[in-house]
Amino acid sequence: MKKLMLLGGIRYLLPVIKAAHEQGYYVITADYIPDNIAHKYSDEYVNVSIVDKEAVLKVAQEKQIDGIMSFGVDPGVVAAAYVQEKMGLPAFGPYESVRILQNKDLFREFLTKNNFIVPKAKGFSSIEEALADLSWYEYPVIVKPTDSAGSKGVTRVDNENGLRPALNHAFANSISGKVIVEEFIEKEGCSSDSDSFSLNGNLVFCSFSAQRFDENAAGPYVPAAYSWPSTFGQEYEKELRTELQRLLALLDMKTSVYNIETRIGKNGKPYIMEVSPRGGGNRLSEMLRYATGVDLITACTRAAVGDSVENVEQKSYNGHWAEVILHADKNGFFDCLQIDEKIRPYVVEEDLWVKQSDKVETFNGANNAIGTLVLKFDSKADMEKVIAEPNDFIKVCIK
Repeated sequence: MKKLMLLGGIRYLLPVIKAAHEQGYYVITADYIPDNIAHKYSDEYVNVSIVDKEAVLKVAQEKQIDGIMSFGVDPGVVAAAYVQEKMGLPAFGPYESVRILQNKDLFREFLTKNNFIVPKAKGFSSIEEALADLSWYEYPVIVKPTDSAGSKGVTRVDNENGLRPALNHAFANSISGKVIVEEFIEKEGCSSDSDSFSLNGNLVFCSFSAQRFDENAAGPYVPAAYSWPSTFGQEYEKELRTELQRLLALLDMKTSVYNIETRIGKNGKPYIMEVSPRGGGNRLSEMLRYATGVDLITACTRAAVGDSVENVEQKSYNGHWAEVILHADKNGFFDCLQIDEKIRPYVVEEDLWVKQSDKVETFNGANNAIGTLVLKFDSKADMEKVIAEPNDFIKVCIK
C-alpha cells in the first residue's frame, strides 16, 4: 500500500483523501492543529509545522512515504517540494522553481526577467525599507505578504496616507516577514482564479473562471463567488494559455495541478498574477469536475505517488456553472441559510459547514467561509442574474 502525505488538515483535503482511498493509498495528514477536520478522515496524523521543511522531511523519512503534496494549503507547498527533491519522490518540478512560484516577490522578478507582462512591483523586508523611497509609488497599489494565501493581509492603497497601515497589516500576516507592493491593475471584466494541470510539463488542461467579490464584506478582496466560463474571451484565453505553457517550460515543471490567477487589464494586456503547484481552495477542482467531467483531484493524487495519470484533457463546460462562497456579514451565531425559491431549480449542491448556534466570523479571509453553494444554469443570462448579485437570492442569517 503506497503512503501519501498531505500537508494541512483543512476541509478542502477531504475529497483528496477520498480519492486517495479509492486508489488504495494509505493517507497521512500533517500539521500542528490536531483538531483540524481532515485528520478525522486520514489513516494517520502527525503533528508537525508544515512550514518547517526540515521537520517535514524528518517525519516523511520516518514514515517512508511514497509521495507528498499540499492540496489547497499554500504554506505547505515549498516543504512538499523540498521533501520530494530530498527523497527522490515524484515532484511538481525543481525545488527552486517551486520557491519562485510560491514567493510573490521572486515570482514578479522572474516574470520581469523573462519578458512576461507583469505589474510593476517591489519586495520589502521592513516597514522602514518600504517607506524609504516614497517616490517609487504610483497609486493605487496593492500591498500584500509575499507568502500568504486566502487574501489575508491584502490592502489596496490609494494614497500615501494609507501606506503605513497597509504595510503593518501585510507584515502581520507574512510568514517570512516580507511583503510586496505592486501596481494595481484595473481589470476588464472579472479576474480568474481556477485550476489547471500539466502532464510531464505539458499544460494538458487549462481553465479560466470569473472570480467575483462581495464589495460589502469585511474583506473586499476575498473571493465570494466564481463562475465558468470566464469573461476573458477566446483570444485572451489562448494568449494566456501560451504564456502559461512558456512559464512552466522555463521553470522545468513536471506533472501537477496548479491554482492559477490571471486577469485582463483595462489597458488590454493579459496578466499572470499567481501560479501555485497545488489545487486551489474554495473547491475549485471539484467545480471543474462538475463542469467538465475532468477529475484533477484523482489525477494529482496518483501523480504524487508516481502512478500513471489518465483522462486529463481539455474539455468544454457542460453548461454555465457557479459557486457561491457562503459567509457571514458580521460576527455572531449562525441561525439559518435562506435560499430564494426562484433559484432553487439551479442548485446542484448545498454544502453547509456550520449548524444552528455555531459561532461565525465576518468575511475577512477565505478561512471565514461557512460553506458553498453549487449552481448550474442553461444560459449565461440566467447565471448573471443570480451571480451578479447573489445576496439578493441567498441570505446567511446571523443572530
